[in-house]
Amino acid sequence: MQPYIHPINLYSQRIKEEGIVVFDDVRGMPTGDQPFISPDYVIAIGHKGPIDLMYDDMPDYSEAHTVGVIFPNHSVCKVEKTDDYLATLIIVDASVLNDPMLQIIKRMRYRYEPHPCVKLDKHEYKMIVNVVDGMREIVRLNMPDRRMLLSRLLEFLLRLLSYYRKNKLEETNVEKRVSIQFHNDLAQHFRQHHDVAFYAEKACLSTKHFSAVIKQETGYTAAHWIHNHIVAEAKMLLHMRHDLNGQAIADMVGFYEQASFS
Repeated sequence: MQPYIHPINLYSQRIKEEGIVVFDDVRGMPTGDQPFISPDYVIAIGHKGPIDLMYDDMPDYSEAHTVGVIFPNHSVCKVEKTDDYLATLIIVDASVLNDPMLQIIKRMRYRYEPHPCVKLDKHEYKMIVNVVDGMREIVRLNMPDRRMLLSRLLEFLLRLLSYYRKNKLEETNVEKRVSIQFHNDLAQHFRQHHDVAFYAEKACLSTKHFSAVIKQETGYTAAHWIHNHIVAEAKMLLHMRHDLNGQAIADMVGFYEQASFS
């Protein structure tokens, strides 16, 4: 039997050229038992078998129906896996983030960077797999505007995954629940409220305690995430709403000076 060669190691140039690539039949890590640090965004969809991991020196776990969203420059190392482990990887080259429609990836950083994996039920897993099937079909047919179509399906997949994760809020510990609820509140109220105190009040915590929880859970301050979310939304609107000038978009996202996000 020939030794297993990970597709990331085989097709690094293809990833750079195509931007978004789906790899099936993945059975391990690109670096074997050694830590792997990807320069790209990796979405891992587990189909079979568990795998124990170390994520930035913290234990993590993936199994069938688990989806992980790994941001660049994080260390992932295999601790142990079963022989039947099988996954699909969607590799997203960092250059793809120049597509304003994929600003959602930047907004998701807050939620997934400290906690990359989410366990799906059978229906949720099936829906995610169906979206990936659509991405494969776009590639198989070599459709016109292939990269644009792949970007749109990727955006839908990420929005769907975020919705599923939001519904699992009650399954988390208190600190993680505060962190996830902040993200949900931010998506709803960011246009009107840019102050940390507002979101602390929504969580029924003092501003000091709330800020400490967010910093502990994510590695970044709440103010950082508020600013990041607003800027990402503004960039997407600049791309989509050609009927609006910069000042109008600034007003839509709650910045009263256009220079705030230019």
